[in-house]
Order: sequence, then structure tokens, then C-alpha cells
Amino acid sequence: MVTVQSAEDARHCHALRVRLGASDRVDAPWVERVPFASDEPGAARHRARELARPVDAGRGSRGVLLVYTDGRADLVVVAHRSAYGQRALRRLAAALLDPARPAPARGQGAVPSGSGHTPDWGLGDPAQGDARGGHRVALPEGTSREPEGWLAALAQVLSRYEPERTPEAAALDAGDRAASPPPATPVSAGLVFDLGGEGEYVPCLAPVFPLTVTVGEDGLRCDHRLGDVSAPIAEQFVRHLVEAHRRRTGPPGILDPAEHERILRLGRAAQPLKSTPRRIPDVFAERAAERPDAVALVDGDREVTYRRLDEWSDRLAHGLRAAGAGDGTLVGVCLERSAQLVAVLLAVLKAGAVYVPLDPAYPADRLAYTVEDSGTDVVVTESAGFPGSPGVRVLTPAQVLESGGAAPDGPPATGAGPQEAAYVIYTSGSTGRPKGVLVPHAHVVALMDATRDDFTLGAADVWTFFHSVAFDFSVWEIWGCLLTGGRLVVVPYWVSRSPEQFHGLVAARGVTVLSQTPSAFTQFAAADRDTAEPLAVRLVVFGGEPLDTRSLLPWLDRHPGDRCRLVNMYGITETTVHVTAETVTRRLALAGSRSVGRALPGWRVYVLDARGRLAPPGVAGEIHVGGAGVALGYLRRPDLTRERFRPDPFGGGRMYRTGDRGRLRPDGALEHLGRLDNQVKLRGFRIELDEIRTVLAECPGVTAAAVTFRQTDPGDAATGRLDAYVVLSEGSTADVRERAARVLPAHMLPSTLTALPALPVTANGKTDLAALPEPAVAPSGGGEVPAGGEDGLSGELLSVWRQLFGFTVGVSDSFWELGGNSLLAVRMASLMRERGLPSLHPRLLYLNPTVRQLAVALRG
Repeated sequence: MVTVQSAEDARHCHALRVRLGASDRVDAPWVERVPFASDEPGAARHRARELARPVDAGRGSRGVLLVYTDGRADLVVVAHRSAYGQRALRRLAAALLDPARPAPARGQGAVPSGSGHTPDWGLGDPAQGDARGGHRVALPEGTSREPEGWLAALAQVLSRYEPERTPEAAALDAGDRAASPPPATPVSAGLVFDLGGEGEYVPCLAPVFPLTVTVGEDGLRCDHRLGDVSAPIAEQFVRHLVEAHRRRTGPPGILDPAEHERILRLGRAAQPLKSTPRRIPDVFAERAAERPDAVALVDGDREVTYRRLDEWSDRLAHGLRAAGAGDGTLVGVCLERSAQLVAVLLAVLKAGAVYVPLDPAYPADRLAYTVEDSGTDVVVTESAGFPGSPGVRVLTPAQVLESGGAAPDGPPATGAGPQEAAYVIYTSGSTGRPKGVLVPHAHVVALMDATRDDFTLGAADVWTFFHSVAFDFSVWEIWGCLLTGGRLVVVPYWVSRSPEQFHGLVAARGVTVLSQTPSAFTQFAAADRDTAEPLAVRLVVFGGEPLDTRSLLPWLDRHPGDRCRLVNMYGITETTVHVTAETVTRRLALAGSRSVGRALPGWRVYVLDARGRLAPPGVAGEIHVGGAGVALGYLRRPDLTRERFRPDPFGGGRMYRTGDRGRLRPDGALEHLGRLDNQVKLRGFRIELDEIRTVLAECPGVTAAAVTFRQTDPGDAATGRLDAYVVLSEGSTADVRERAARVLPAHMLPSTLTALPALPVTANGKTDLAALPEPAVAPSGGGEVPAGGEDGLSGELLSVWRQLFGFTVGVSDSFWELGGNSLLAVRMASLMRERGLPSLHPRLLYLNPTVRQLAVALRG
């Protein structure tokens, strides 16, 4: 931009306009009369607007002469970087100031097109568009400006910022002559060498590369588009470039001690953890003593006070001790969600034992494996057909109470300490078998101490017990409520499968704290849109799977953030449920933020590269977690424990290698970017695909197997499914599915099972998952459809199923064998309601999985 000082100068610029207009090299500017003096805010707005206007590459440039009311004027010319390079821009500016000097032709000194790309580590804001950022760095006296040294430093920095690809460093000299690499090679950052003191370089709207560092006599200058690279990342990049250049004659590196410590601080909470290691029953006893007559549990029409729960669990604890459960003993608990289940879990802990949660919905073979693998001595269950094992005592809760006899008041004496295990939760295993994670009492107490004040958890809160006891989200729900004095509402299994009924329960019970996986909350929010029932919910905690924050916008429209706080939390079973927390605001939801927030007090987050070095903020690597929540390890898996639980070189103790890909932002928030291995999250459950593959491969007649995860709509969790492929020497896919269903829980059973003559392989002999065909869906009904008349309801149901699955189905096809899941079942109920069909409870579909059976049940 050229500022004209007087009206006479403005006439001079007008003459220049005529001159430039006569040339075919520069588009002629037009004159705009601005109704403001040159020093007024309105004039500044006009200048900013003209400077930010884009220019078409075909035109090359555009210009406007802004004439103000005080007689001054500004001539604004914007050039496209494909038409004008750095030297050409300088010449163009000189020509505008001195009509005697020739204006450059288009393309003179142009920067080669395609010389830059938006770096993954830039963390730029697309809303910033072409707005530029920049800053200077003064170099110490005597610092070399030789291009070779700076190019080597740039290559080293890029190797840390982009470890997954070969870095390409680029440089342009003062004459815009490409030095390295070839012009067509995309680069994330480049150098401009301006060592001749030719004056201030003014870049066009976008710098030469997404991040351009100019090496000059007066130091370094960094220019970048804010849409590509944020200011903090650009400043950090230049610091690292200077450090790499400083070390060019010594050990390589880009982080000085101060930078290293700064990154470590980013991975820690601003406030320290204030928590004393204690056992869960001891903290519960304090809450029971404070408000003994307050309601602790609500289970249907039954209410249990803190005093009653305390006494009930004491009697059960004495019974467990009498039945052989003592300090460190593993006790399996296989009960439906109920007040009784909570009492038994508390009793196991009071007995000094460790509870192993078992979901009654799991197949018998999986339950038997867990009992055998864990070395469980006692199992408490009401399942008559629970698979027993030699030496394992299987008791009902009533039998446990009988074993205790006339127990004395208070809990039994125990020598168990806060650093000993409270529970063992089994997670999916890559070796083909689930593995147990040992989590001590102190870690659970620390989690509550780390979140209590921030979430203002207390006696006025009403929580839900919604999730399976074998899913560690239940740890947060049960003990988060009872250790802070709240009221826990038990959600029956079938109510948890009906969003409408669950919403009604939340409204009727005045629930204030809701814990949900994003998949489940999507259905709950849909039910909320369809009802006028008011909610008392003030806090929703998300966990278990990635959250698409944009999906929360309709909820925020009805429940603003100042009335209902939404918190996205990241965590792993091995790090005690939660690690980080991010309050999701409307701004973050609109931006589709992937941030899971900063570490909780006491927890530490590191993002490390493949060599175990700290990754700079903005750069992706593997997430490691240290601090208060790191579990004791894997039960009876010393080799796997050593592999995943490693010494923490940054904070002492141990850290857990998560296998998750992520990056720290400059503000310390963590972004979760998916998995590095063969693990997926499906409707909140952590699933190792290799475990499913191993189970399939062990089925008779299967010579090879592969499993993939597909989600046809990234924003719709209901479209996520597991597809399996097998090579058979004998038998059928139906035989394989029947065998697998005896081992795998429902959430791990593949939606489709396709037989192939052979699995496709890559050049190195590995299964080529990308080459697997579309899964085969073979309706059992052979397309059999109703004829009409009394089968009108069947016809409507078939239409709904076709809409759900996207292909023709028959009246004898099973909803589950077609690839149905719990989320699709909920969607089916919603579609039926929209069509005016009878109301569908999920339990009815479980009992009547075909159209023919369901139509009869609905008519009955």
C-alpha cells in the first residue's frame, strides 16, 4: 500500500492509474471516494477491507485508489503470488512511487506454484483466511548467515515436526531463484535469504510458503498465513530453528532446557493435586457419617440410605470373609445393575478383597475365561447357570449374608492399604484374549479429589448408574457419586436401551450429573428434542469414545452452557477412567474441536515421537500418561506390563504408553487423533480387532480370518460396525458365527461375516485390508415379503428396515444378523414413531428379531 500525502499527489496517482491502465502488465486501479478523513477509524476499515480482498490468479493483481475527505489518498495494490514474487513486489512498489521506473511484468520473479502446503502441525484457524502473522528474532552477534547452515537446521526441525514423511527444506535467494528443492515439491516451511540489505520485504497476502523465515542482516523474520499456521506455533518453530542452528557443530537437537521444561508444563494441570492416599471404604464411611439418613441409592421404588448401605455392605463383607475372601483375594461379581450390586462391590472392598466385575450379558465362555484367568476364588452371582470352575466358590448374595452369621457391628478388620488393588477390569486384548487391569484404591480417590471442586460435586447431586459394571465408566459413576455424598439412581438395563424411558427417568429423578458415551448421548438428545419434560441436568460428562463436538449444537440451543456444562474427558482403563477434561463451549462446538482438554491435577500427559522424545506442541505423536492414575499393571501379564507401563523419565514413577495418537496444543490442551494400532472404539467399548480375529481363526474349518471396522457416516456412531472375513475349509459362516457368539460379547460380535476363497495380501505378504470386498449380506428370508392385507404392519416394518440397512430384506431376516446394533434399534423405534406405527421397546426387538415375529408381537 502506498500512502499519498496531498491532493496533488493524489492527482499524480491518478495519472499513474492511467499509465498502468495503458500497460498489459498490471491491472489498472479504480478510484473510490472514502467519506472519512485518512486518520479516522472508517478510513482504516476501508484500507483493511481492500488489503484483505482476494485476487484472481488469472488477473495477477488488482488495485484501488482510496481518496479521503482530507485530500490524502492510499493506493492499494494486491498481487497474486503466482504472478509476482518478492523482488517483483518490490519493483512494483517502486514503480508506484516513481513513474519514471518501469513496472514489472506479470510472472517476473514469481514464486513457483505448488511450492507450499498447509502443515498438519500448524494449528491454524481457517476463519483467519489470508490474514498474516509475523515477528522478528534478533540473532546473537557473530551468528553465521550462511545458507547451508540454516538449510541444515531447517531440515532438522522439519524432521521433528513431520516425522512421518521425509522433510523437504526449501530456500529462495533475494532474486527469487529457487535453490532447493525442485519448485514442484511441496514444503511446509522455507527460507528466504535476504542478505544484501535491499530493505524491508513486504510479502503478498500469503507468504512464499505456509511458514516463511527470512534470514537477513538484522536477524530472522517469520511470515505466515494465520489460516495455515497460528502465531504461537510460528514463534515456537523459529525458536527451534535458532536452537538447531546453534547446535549445528554439536549434538543435534531443537529443544533447549527452558523449552523442554515449558513443554512438560503444558502436559500438567495448572493446579497441583491435593489428595491423601486412602481406601474407598474409608472415604465412603466419612460420607455416611456426615449424612446417614440421606438417600444413597435409588433402585426403582426402593431407596437406600447411606446408613443402610453402610450396614448392608458391612454384613456382606463379613460374609465374604467367612466364605474365604480376604486381603488381596479376587472376588468375581456377576449381578444385574441394582442396589444389591453396589452393596456387594462396596462389601468386597470392605473385606480387603478386589472385585472383578462380570457382566451377566456376556457369553458363558467369556465369563469362565475371566474367572480362570484372574484366579478368582469367590464369585457372587444370581445366575443359576454361571460357569463354575474347580476351586471357585459360587455364592448368591443371600448365601454370602448367611455365611456371615451374626456378624459384629462395623466392617471386618483388614490390612489392605490404599495402594493395593480395588478392582480388576478386563479389557480387549491384542493377543486374542482379554487382559485384566489392576487399579488401586488411592487412584480412584485421587480422581474424585482432582475433579470435585472443578465440577462442584457434592451432596446435592443426583447421578445415574447407566453403564455396564464391566466398563470402567461405572467406576466414575458409582464412586464419583458415593464418595462425594450424592444420590445414585440405578438405570435398569432395558431402560438404558430406550432413550425415551431413560429421559423420563432422568427427568423424574431430578438427575443433575449425567455420564454418557457420545453414542448414547446422541440418542438421549434426540429424545430430549421430542419431549417437553424439563431436566435438572447441570453437568454432562462424556467419555469412552471420540466426541464430535458439532453434534452438541442442538443440545446447546436448548440447554445453554451456563445452565448445563458439557465436559469432554479422555482416559483409559489403565489410567483410572479419566486423564483430561475440556468444557465444550458453543465456540468449540462450532469449530468442531477435537480437544479433550488439559490434564487433571495429578495426571501428566506427554506426546512422544517414535524415539521417546518430547514432540513439540502441534506435532502428532503417541500419547503417554504419567502421574496419579497409572494402574499397577496387567494381572499376571509381566511381559505386557513391562511393554506398556514404562519408567517415566520426565516426572518419576511410571507412565502408560496408550497407543493413542495425539498432539498438545500451545495452550496445553490435548487433541486426540485416533489409534496407532489395531484397536477401535465402538459405542464406548474398547475393542482389539486382533482378539476377534483370533477367536474366528480358532473356529473349526477356518483357515484364515480378518476383521475391519467401518463407519459409513463419520458423524453417526450408529453406522459403525465390525465386518469379518473368513476362509473356510469346511462348514459355513453360520457355524462360525454360532461358535464366536459363545465367546465374544455382543458388542464384539461382527455385524457381517463374509466367506472368501483367500484373503488378499500385500507385496510383503500381509493381509491387505484395503483390498477386502464389500461385506456379503445374505438375508435368510431370501427376500420373502408379505402379500398385504393383514400383513400391512409387516410391510411397514420391512420399509423401515430397508431404510435402516440400505438393502432389501425379508420377513424372516434377523435384525442382528443383518448388522443391526443397539443404536440402530433406537433409530428404528424413532422411525416407527414418525410413521405412526406401534411403540417399540428395545426388549421386544431382542425377543422378536425378525419382521414376522415382531409384527405378531406388536399386534398382540
